Amino acid sequence: MVAGVGPSGGLSRLSYMSSSPSRIDLLELDIDLRLADLWREAAGIGEWSLEVVAAFMRAAYGKGYCDALTEENPGSLCADHGYRVPGRSLDAAQVDA
Repeated sequence: MVAGVGPSGGLSRLSYMSSSPSRIDLLELDIDLRLADLWREAAGIGEWSLEVVAAFMRAAYGKGYCDALTEENPGSLCADHGYRVPGRSLDAAQVDA
């Protein structure tokens, strides 16, 4: 196998990554760590179908939603990785009032 070429003949991701990870790489890692339980469960799935994929997508969305609601500092995932923390919509602010 040629260095930097993956088993499928395409470029290996490692071959074009810089020596230090990008902020997207770090964000992906942070999210993967938060989804560790789902990744573990996914590894045990023998046969994937559209229904199974949809269930995992819903579970990941729900996990993210719950994490956002329970963050000690709302918006910290965005801020920690150098992304703008989105503001709340006026409708949401009015509901809280």
